[in-house]
Amino acid sequence: MKPIILASASPRRRELLALAGYEFQVQASDVEETVTKTLPSEIVQELSQQKAAAVAALQSKDCLVIGSDTLVAFENEVMGKPTDREDAIHMITKLSGNTHQVYSGVTILEISNGTISRSRTFAECTNVHVVPMEPDEIASYVDCGECKDKAGAYGIQGKFGVYISGIDGDYYNVVGLPISRLHKELKFFL
Repeated sequence: MKPIILASASPRRRELLALAGYEFQVQASDVEETVTKTLPSEIVQELSQQKAAAVAALQSKDCLVIGSDTLVAFENEVMGKPTDREDAIHMITKLSGNTHQVYSGVTILEISNGTISRSRTFAECTNVHVVPMEPDEIASYVDCGECKDKAGAYGIQGKFGVYISGIDGDYYNVVGLPISRLHKELKFFL
């Protein structure tokens, strides 16, 4: 397999790719994200393509570039990263006692002789069930600081895990990279 470049600064994605046994380099994409799609599954695919393409354009050696994007949606409303404490409380309050979806889009670009020779793009969706939370639990969670820089204002792999009653789908997708599906798709490039 060609060398892999992860087009992401996310420490969670780096951890997951390493956990799966892949050797790779990290080259974060600094592309200005432009969303033209409306469905969450299409948005994450579009953004993963933009990130992968931006890093692929910088490559002169043969390699595989992986771009990824993850978002949280509740009742088809996309929930990004919270802008402040009140926004985080608002998001967690919406998720409390409900089921929401986490979407990840992944794009793999194969670079051969300085150009893109093959590509694969896909999206994964995981349903996440959150128990009802009291207002003081929500405030306490938000104040722990874990929700910063996380779509939907939470991280399943941290303290918020005690409020998750179950998931339907890939746990690692919720963390930020659907590693099982990625492993399957990378076989296409062998």
